[in-house]
Amino acid sequence: MAGFGWFWKAMGSSTTANQKKSKTIVGEAEKASDRLSDVSDAEVVEIARSCIGSDEARTVEDAPLLLAAVREAASRTLGMRPFDVQLQGALRMLVGDVVEMATGEGKTLVGAMTAVGYGLQGKKVHVITVNSFLAGRDEQWMGPLLDFFGLTHGAIAEEAGPDARREVYSCDVVFGAINEIGFDVLRDQLITRREDAVRTPADVAVVDEADSVMVDEALVPLVLAGSEPGAGPAASITDLVRRMDEDRHFTVSGDRRNIFLTDAGSAFVEKQLGIDSLYGDESGDLLSQVNVALHAQHLLVRDVHYLVRDGAVALIDNSRGRVAELQRWPDGLQAAVEAKEGLTVTDGGRILDQVTIQALLGLYPQKCGMTGTAVAASDQLRQFYGLSVSVIDPNDPTQRFDEVDHVYAEATERDAAVIDHIVEIQRTGKPVLVGTQDVAQSESIADALVMRGVECNVLNAKNHEAEAGIIAEAGRPGRVTVSTQMAGRGTDIRLGGTEGEPGQEEHDRVVELGGLHVVGVGRFRSARLDNQLRGRAGRQGDPGYSVFFVSLEDDMVSVGGAGEELTAQPDEDGRMEQKKVLQFVDHCQRVTEGQMLDIHATTWKYNKLIADQRAIVNERRDRVLDTEAAWDDLSYHDVEKAGALQAAGIDHEVLVQAAREIMLHHLDHEWSEHLAYLDDVRESIHLRAIARESPIDEFHRLSIAAFGELAERAVSLARETFTEAEITADGVSLGDLGLHKPSATWTYMVNDNPLSSTGGSVMGSIASMFR
Repeated sequence: MAGFGWFWKAMGSSTTANQKKSKTIVGEAEKASDRLSDVSDAEVVEIARSCIGSDEARTVEDAPLLLAAVREAASRTLGMRPFDVQLQGALRMLVGDVVEMATGEGKTLVGAMTAVGYGLQGKKVHVITVNSFLAGRDEQWMGPLLDFFGLTHGAIAEEAGPDARREVYSCDVVFGAINEIGFDVLRDQLITRREDAVRTPADVAVVDEADSVMVDEALVPLVLAGSEPGAGPAASITDLVRRMDEDRHFTVSGDRRNIFLTDAGSAFVEKQLGIDSLYGDESGDLLSQVNVALHAQHLLVRDVHYLVRDGAVALIDNSRGRVAELQRWPDGLQAAVEAKEGLTVTDGGRILDQVTIQALLGLYPQKCGMTGTAVAASDQLRQFYGLSVSVIDPNDPTQRFDEVDHVYAEATERDAAVIDHIVEIQRTGKPVLVGTQDVAQSESIADALVMRGVECNVLNAKNHEAEAGIIAEAGRPGRVTVSTQMAGRGTDIRLGGTEGEPGQEEHDRVVELGGLHVVGVGRFRSARLDNQLRGRAGRQGDPGYSVFFVSLEDDMVSVGGAGEELTAQPDEDGRMEQKKVLQFVDHCQRVTEGQMLDIHATTWKYNKLIADQRAIVNERRDRVLDTEAAWDDLSYHDVEKAGALQAAGIDHEVLVQAAREIMLHHLDHEWSEHLAYLDDVRESIHLRAIARESPIDEFHRLSIAAFGELAERAVSLARETFTEAEITADGVSLGDLGLHKPSATWTYMVNDNPLSSTGGSVMGSIASMFR
């Protein structure tokens, strides 16, 4: 990398300068450490606090001494003396960089030390993780270090209620999954009393797996929906769709992401339902119901995209291999899948609010992060967040060997070769970690291994609660662990098992055998995910090995290589070892990465305008929530009623709150209507390209025009409601006027592609959630 220093600087990574400066400061910290070993705990804390300036900015004035104090505290509380590279990582994060550190280098401790550094400056810190399991684990693990410095801390649990969440958010350091924090922001936008807010704003976001959170999912909208009956397909539609045949009544795109009715299919539906035209106005939303039912029946696969447990459909977050708790699909798709599985069909919903992860992170005045693969994402980190990347050398050079891919023409040949390979390696006594693409594949591989006499542990969304125990023992001799992407991030597999350390018999035995053997079944659509899986092996200088088995039928290859031809002759085992085959696989992955970046870039242009409009609505909402603005406006426009209410002796605070609830109801409803309108616009925006118009320019024109009327309409409706509503000493009852809030709300995430040419939100934006 030395020959390309100018390139990394241009991409936002000043590796040489940062490393040289940081190593100098860490070297000074090592000297300062000598005089801390014999002082009391209280003195260590006092020394650390003395490193923070007393001015209003409260910046770090003595970085070497602060690092030395934190290192000493970690040794006393956690039994771990941070390596120099860990201090270097914490230092770069304290100046606002994203650091790249290899797997096994102890990023969890680096994040905790960074949180201490910011916490001592009097700043509230959110340590953001990719899932709630890691948030809870890290908070419990690093808690003693935070306690040492008197910093309160807590973790946001998925099942936690408002009171528990409010208590956690009041802490100095909060550990939470990015989606949980985002959903709390959205839910706080529905409150009508400030004291009902759950989330307390923070000053700093310390982002773990920064490339995943800040780049891969940067433009993923987090959505809050409210119950609305009747959004799913009728039972007759579900039954009808089951009787339709592929290639006759409908066709499916090559990447299995979109589905299209044929003329024969439309005629079949019209005949079965006894209607003249499926596309006529009199048919209502029948076409949408048929499309949704087709999508659920033929594109969504049980144990790949969702599980059925306890009589309900549970979504799987494929990028993390986990059940997406409390999330559901929009636009009637949830109901369609429930009908497909013969379950009780739940209500549909309408979008109440949404926020992208990038916009969510924009709420934090300061941001920093850490990951094993930051340099590859440095351009986006700089463009989206203005952040630089610092590369931290490993404490011990990696000894992992990454073998070239084993490529096969067909998935069945690939899977057979994978099983043979695992059986062969397991017989040597080496521990094996098998990385699969989804739940179904993990179980298929595990079943095949059992048939060959190989016992294995399976880690996927069905048993995620056993994750810690399975990962803890995955490094034992002869252990085979089959996992989805759950084992790809945030986990640390010790050779020899839980207590695996040099000198321990099982640890040394596994080292002698060559370390952890990682087998990837299919390449991911991003090389960074491949590298995360590879990185499970070779931690902290341990030996390790990785190899990927790829089929030309894999999703990544079929999508990235669509329209291209490859001619190659497999050997007698079906493997294609030609260099051009390996190059083709790499090419396909680069294409799929490029497709995702194109979608992100385009989606950003659409979401940026919505985010700007959201900020304006938020500002108005905060003014209504925190002042008497609503009462001032409504009482001015109906002086007679306002006077009558006051004459009736109703407490002024009750009147202010009633006015506030009226105004907020209509403002929230109009914002929800605006989002629905924008969704409709985006469904047909691709037609603008056909008409040689710029889709993004036309979207901006239409959305700005619609938004200009939103506030005025909300205020006008609020004035009408104020005049009509009955306000008593108990407040206002909007339900008497038919103005109801949703009886239930839920959250979900959706990868939105506004340039979908499929002509509908279900067939376009929702389709991209699944693959």
